[in-house]
Amino acid sequence: MLSILAFPVFSVIACSCSSTDEGTTPAAMMSDAAAPAAEPQDLTGLSTAYFGAGCFWVEEAMFEDLKGVAKVVSGYSGGTTPSPSYEMVCSGTTGHAEAVEVYYDPKVIDYPTLLKVFFGSQDPTQVNGQGPDEGTQYRSVIFYRNDTEKAEAERMIAALNAKGEGPIATQVAAFEKFWPAEAYHQGYEKLHPDQPYV
Repeated sequence: MLSILAFPVFSVIACSCSSTDEGTTPAAMMSDAAAPAAEPQDLTGLSTAYFGAGCFWVEEAMFEDLKGVAKVVSGYSGGTTPSPSYEMVCSGTTGHAEAVEVYYDPKVIDYPTLLKVFFGSQDPTQVNGQGPDEGTQYRSVIFYRNDTEKAEAERMIAALNAKGEGPIATQVAAFEKFWPAEAYHQGYEKLHPDQPYV
């Protein structure tokens, strides 16, 4: 029987704020002008889900390929600092995780299916990180919006642990606030298809 977990292979290139040889950060190398123009989109009637699992570039690309998912936004959630920036979150001091906001049609794809994709897109046994990206900002976390989502997340974690695929390190936390990331992070995989990390 195949497991729902299918851990991705990570490149040695990380989605981190570490400096390059020239001493510049990714933020300094990519301007907002390089981001795709925002297209108006009717999101009326869609549900939202919030997940963190390492680099948001990867999670955004994974979820936006799903039938029934209309839009995915990269950002930050789970912290205490208002209006965090990429550099602030990368410092590991704000409490935020890199996260994605998933707009989906529950008539086409349900929340348990999103959870399966979430767990299958990462190593949920890794504590505070994914592959080469390490720190609490890269932790595996499900931000639930109601008791049903919380119960579904806890049920799936219990099932994975029972199958011997744990211990699962994924946190289950109440959703409070989502801060969209800077424009140059949005649609990163589409803008940078040759980036080895994604």
